[in-house]
Amino acid sequence: MSSTPAATADDIAKHGWAAFPVDGNAVLNGKPYLHEPSPLVVKDIPFPSNDAIVAGIQEYAKKHLIEETYNHSMRVYHWGYSILKDQFPEEFGKLSLSTWALTCLLHDIGATHENLRTTLLSFEFYGGILALNLTKELGAPPAQAEAVAEAIIRHQDLGTVGKITFLGQLIQLATIYDNMGINPQIIDAVTRDDVNKAYPRKGWSGCFSKTIREENGLKPWAHTTHLGEEDFPEGVKNNELMKPYDNWGL
Repeated sequence: MSSTPAATADDIAKHGWAAFPVDGNAVLNGKPYLHEPSPLVVKDIPFPSNDAIVAGIQEYAKKHLIEETYNHSMRVYHWGYSILKDQFPEEFGKLSLSTWALTCLLHDIGATHENLRTTLLSFEFYGGILALNLTKELGAPPAQAEAVAEAIIRHQDLGTVGKITFLGQLIQLATIYDNMGINPQIIDAVTRDDVNKAYPRKGWSGCFSKTIREENGLKPWAHTTHLGEEDFPEGVKNNELMKPYDNWGL
């Protein structure tokens, strides 16, 4: 891929701008996984807390997200790390973990009680705008800030036609795993247990299902509706893979 005026070829790789199919099933070749996942535990998954931008955004997320959403965001980080390491070894080592962390921490920032009522925009779009501004204010270079914004805007842009950035596909795979239990074998059971223990769900399935219905009620045009006005919230609420963990922390 040739570089753009705003980024070098290294920036494109570092911040996950490579074009991937938007169809996650196509990315996985219709299989449960590309490579057998390895058992990872939280203590062995690095988090870039020494990055000043990540530290600032993590503080912001803790302040503005309810605990259930913050824990979800941290689980998504860990699911995505596992998927990155085992399923996409050619991207592992190239993708900045700081960029991945920023995406995870902010991907649901547009869905807070206040932010749902601040704008007419769908929550992913408003969240992407917030993320772009927040990360730039903390000193993120354009290639990073824009990668995070693009991935957040498109993290519920599930479909079968077209392309998405690698960062966008990774956040899709990690969020649908946590929210709906899709691709259940893509992460080892040891990892699933340990991450849920470290960042308990506290009834996340019901919590997020309620938020989906809340946005659809406030904004009947919301982008979330393309996933199914009933199918999506019901699929989240009845997440069988995560059902054994859903009351952890309550």
